[in-house]
Amino acid sequence: MIFKRKIYQQLLDWKARGGATGLLIEGARRVGKSTIAVEFAQNEYKSHILIDFNIAPDSVKNLFSTSLNDLDTFFLVLSTEYGVKLHPRESLIIFDEVQKCPKAREALKYLVQDGRFDYIETGSLISIRENVQDISIPSEEEPLRMYPMDFEEFCWAMGDEQIPEYIRHCYQTLIPLEQGLHHKAMMLFRQYLIVGGMPKPLSAYIENGRDFYAAEREKRQILRLYRADIMKIDAKYRSRVLAIFDQWPSLLAKQDRRVVLRSLEERATYEVYEDTFFWLQDSMIANECFNSTDPNVGLALNQERTYIKCYMADTGLLLTHAFNENELADGELFRELLLKKLSINEGMFFENIIMQMLVAAGHHPYFYVHYNTDKHRNDIEIDFIISNKSKLNYKIYPIEVKSKDRYSTASLHTFVSKFKKRIGCAYVIHPKNLSKEEGILRLPAYMTFCL
Repeated sequence: MIFKRKIYQQLLDWKARGGATGLLIEGARRVGKSTIAVEFAQNEYKSHILIDFNIAPDSVKNLFSTSLNDLDTFFLVLSTEYGVKLHPRESLIIFDEVQKCPKAREALKYLVQDGRFDYIETGSLISIRENVQDISIPSEEEPLRMYPMDFEEFCWAMGDEQIPEYIRHCYQTLIPLEQGLHHKAMMLFRQYLIVGGMPKPLSAYIENGRDFYAAEREKRQILRLYRADIMKIDAKYRSRVLAIFDQWPSLLAKQDRRVVLRSLEERATYEVYEDTFFWLQDSMIANECFNSTDPNVGLALNQERTYIKCYMADTGLLLTHAFNENELADGELFRELLLKKLSINEGMFFENIIMQMLVAAGHHPYFYVHYNTDKHRNDIEIDFIISNKSKLNYKIYPIEVKSKDRYSTASLHTFVSKFKKRIGCAYVIHPKNLSKEEGILRLPAYMTFCL
């Protein structure tokens, strides 16, 4: 299935700039990079060539080393090899999985300067050292990150374009949804939590009559691909990446979601694990969240990188990763998630998916903890902090995530009192409808994409 994706408008905006740069679409494996590039090429250009570097012949790969000084011959060989007539300013050339041919990525500089055609690169693990050594990254390369589908895109795929519009209207006017539509939106949201935002599992779910098991098979295949990618990386830090990947659900099941390195390796330090976290973030299978010790102008200025939460980029994959096939076999887990009756730690899935939606909306969330030396414990814990990124009126927005209907907001109230001059608005994201109480805006989980 071909899904409507928000990134398509960004591709149109890039094309309108007239080929001044080549576009690099970065994303995790199976997030839909190649699909969107080909769809865009078919819809917006007279012709296109797709060079898949997984299978491209040596005769094509060698062009990027031997023929850049004669681009007439370069394009003639490409056109002949793929049987496609190229039209100046009306053709697009796609370098698919460009990390497999670093010389092609380096050649983008000369191809863009030539100006005859437009270029899109797609790639995973695009900045891993093994994939960039001995090449110069061209300044003509414009990066664009692609994430799993957000909740609004999920609704579109499920055939409902009206409810996200209604949700956005209610957010903008600060009125709760009609109760029946709130229940409908939460049911869609819980399906999104289970299935996730990766296109193939979602396609399998829809095409098989909303069958969670069909989605599960596709998700397990993606997880196998991720693990296979890990097994190919530099042996110096492979075992550490593997340790986090294999223990991911148990790490997130902890009360504060924080990665405690000593639980992975005795006497471990962040410096030892720096390459590990770089790989996880660069592969875009992880969303990292650091502690901001003094949430003020520029959250990153006060980040403590040794204090880290590491979420999975897709919550559907996390759910599959957290349970074996036998635990899912009778369908009871799916029913419990749909009906809000999950007896185990549902909070980690809720928190993971809120992080996923915030990142997809363009935020770079941080978290905050304050240790009280008198009480010998943390007395303030804020799940996420985002900012308005304004240079003239900078404000921060603390967010607490609650997976249950009943909860305490003592920590959030203390934070608001401590930093009230810096705060634009404080949010609780929960399963209930929209309300505003004691100066805190309480939003239903599905409304996160509006932030």
